[in-house]
Amino acid sequence: MKPTLLILAAGMASRYGSMKQVDGFGPNGETIIDYSIYDAIKAGFGKVSFIIREEFADNFKAIFEPKLKGRIETDYVFQSFDLKPFGIDKTIERAKPWGTAHAVLAARNQINEPFCVINADDFYGYDSFEKMAKFLTTEVSDDTYSIIGYQIDRTLSDYGSVSRGVCQVEEGNMVAINERTEVYFKEDGSVAYKDATGEHPLPNETRVSMNFWGFTPAIFKQSEEMFRTFVAANENNPKSEFFIPLVADELIKAGTASFKVIPTGAKWFGVTYKEDKPIVQKCISELVANGTYPTNLWD
Repeated sequence: MKPTLLILAAGMASRYGSMKQVDGFGPNGETIIDYSIYDAIKAGFGKVSFIIREEFADNFKAIFEPKLKGRIETDYVFQSFDLKPFGIDKTIERAKPWGTAHAVLAARNQINEPFCVINADDFYGYDSFEKMAKFLTTEVSDDTYSIIGYQIDRTLSDYGSVSRGVCQVEEGNMVAINERTEVYFKEDGSVAYKDATGEHPLPNETRVSMNFWGFTPAIFKQSEEMFRTFVAANENNPKSEFFIPLVADELIKAGTASFKVIPTGAKWFGVTYKEDKPIVQKCISELVANGTYPTNLWD
């Protein structure tokens, strides 16, 4: 059974929704999401599921169906504010949905095979998809999940500090994930983070999470009760979000599942600052020039 690629795109839909083309980074206006899907197809994924807001489904389909038809199966998962499907008989007013782990839960009736989760607007590189496809077809089980561990110095911006989920790794498994909100390059090219107690160095090979996770459908049952508990605790906190690392942390602490850290040397690109955009475009041009990607991705 081929694994599925689940793309967290509900936050992106507003940009698609106005039908202004999302930022193009490739030579023919390809978006970052296009490169992820291209890499996933090449790595052997059988289906791509987009998590979006329902009101943008038609626009999304108009953009992706013509490109992907005949290449990979597509499916659309809707993330909404409705809590009734989770057995919560309340309406809670919020500006944004309930976060990434809630987005994954939204797919619980549509995914029946091992799957991975990625962000729509992050560039992960083929190596990660290839390694994840291998993990999902040979190793994954209901108590053995995974996360792609990026080398911290291959994920930073030259234009300011960023937040990173720093993985604490023991014997190849993640034992904890610590959110560092201010991580940056120092003048000498080394990496550090700042917190209330000052500046702390981080080894350049430290592994961080860029939200690239591997699961079986067992994760749905495992996280549903956690979600109900989270909602009960946060109903008056409209900005609270139920994130995947919260779920991972709870599963690890309870001994329910381990998370293998799959290391990659791939360079991660994302646009945190507007100054990052030309850099991402340049990196993609180089990958096209060296033959990693064709000039026209879908032709």
